[in-house]
Amino acid sequence: MSEPVLLVEKKDQIATLTLNRPRSMNALSAELRTAISTAFDDLMDDQSIGVVIITGAGRAFCAGLDLKELSAGNKGLDKLGEEKNDDRNLATPFEKFDRPVIGAINGAAITGGFELALACDILIASTEAGFADTHARVGILPGSALSQKLSRYIGISRAKEVSLTGNFIDADQALAWHLVNRIVEPDELLPTCRALAKDILSCPQDMIRKYKRLIDEGYAMTYADSLKLERKTNREHIKSVTPESIAKRRENILERGRKQKR
Repeated sequence: MSEPVLLVEKKDQIATLTLNRPRSMNALSAELRTAISTAFDDLMDDQSIGVVIITGAGRAFCAGLDLKELSAGNKGLDKLGEEKNDDRNLATPFEKFDRPVIGAINGAAITGGFELALACDILIASTEAGFADTHARVGILPGSALSQKLSRYIGISRAKEVSLTGNFIDADQALAWHLVNRIVEPDELLPTCRALAKDILSCPQDMIRKYKRLIDEGYAMTYADSLKLERKTNREHIKSVTPESIAKRRENILERGRKQKR
């Protein structure tokens, strides 16, 4: 019996999704794309999970779409076209998910794998990580937000360099260009992501979900409109805040500060 193409581990309110096609550099076959979408649907219904970590098995994070599968006939391309036109798009499960997703980029994230990484909320990279957009070389235009997100993350000129050359960005360059939050040694990648997840879980989870939505919705707006959104959201939320809840949370913040200083 073959192993599943996606491994799902749930522990301590953290779900870890591992792309599990290491011999194919975790290329996104139709089966794997479906498995990712199904996993996020299941996690959306699992209220015990507060943070998701996604990573890859073996030496790659994800080599992008399975070009061998796509080149075998029109069936694969037809299925891909359907996915690009509806809510089965690769980025959609991440966009719909209401809790933080941390990308643990253990190796190469190429084209569709790059899009998968950009769909995450936070990126932590191994020293072995690298990023490349080879859409132009393959002859397929991106359909999961890479052409729009990358320029917003690293600047339009750098994004054009990356996408119009297909050249790799190594981990150090990704950090310098603010594409990833930090770089760690390979054996520290998952422990670092789990520690970050636990920090997120230490906050009230209703606030984490509201704050993530506020950031994402505001980021898609003009600055002026995003300020209006923030103020509107603040006014609506403040109605549910009580002096007692502030006092309780203040004590928790002070206690956490004391522990961090030790």
